[in-house]
Amino acid sequence: MIYEVRTYQLKPGSIPECEKRFAEVIAHREKYSPLGAFWHTELGPLNQIIHVWPYENLQQRTELRGQAAKDPNWPPKIGEFIVNMESEIFIPAPFMEPLGNKKLGPVYEMRSYMYQPGAMPEVLKRWADAIPQRVQLSPLAACWYSEIGGLNKFVHVWAYKDMDERDRLRAESRKLTAWPPKTLEFLVSQTNKIVLPAAFSRMQ
Repeated sequence: MIYEVRTYQLKPGSIPECEKRFAEVIAHREKYSPLGAFWHTELGPLNQIIHVWPYENLQQRTELRGQAAKDPNWPPKIGEFIVNMESEIFIPAPFMEPLGNKKLGPVYEMRSYMYQPGAMPEVLKRWADAIPQRVQLSPLAACWYSEIGGLNKFVHVWAYKDMDERDRLRAESRKLTAWPPKTLEFLVSQTNKIVLPAAFSRMQ
C-alpha cells in the first residue's frame, strides 16, 4: 500500500470555491479509485488543500490515474486558483490503520518530522513501541514516511473534537511513560498544521 499526498497552494480566499468544484466531480474520480482524505489548512501554512489517494503500488497509481485522466469530468477546473502543486508518495507505518469512512475529527493535526538519513527503521520501531499507549488518548488518523518526494520525512496525523481537546490531550500525553517516542537524537526539524476536512472527505 502507498499513499499519494497532493498538496495544492491556492490563492487567498479560494478554498471554498475549489472545494465546491471538487465536490461536484469527485464521484467521477472515485469510479477509478477511492479518495482517502481531503483537508484544507486552518492553522499553519494557509490556503492549502491536501488530498490523499491510496493505491496498492506505483503501477496501480499510474494505471488508475491514466484512466481518470480520460474522464471528461476530471480533474476539477481549479487551475485559475492554483499557485503551486506538490505530490509526495508515502508508505504507511506498520501500525497505521487504513484511511476510510471514519469520523474521528473534525480537527486534525498534521505533524511532519524530518529525520536523519538512515534513521527511519529505528524511528518506526520506537514509534511502534510507544503508539499503543498514546492512542488511548486520541486516535491516530494516519502515519506514513516518504518514499518519493522530500526524503526522510515522517508524517503523523491526530484527530480531535476541537482545539480545546487537542490542548488537553496533548498535555495528558506528556505524562505518559512511553510518550513521546525516544527519537530526538535523530530529529532534524518539525512542522505542524491544523487541517479540517472538506464536506465530501471520507475522513471527517
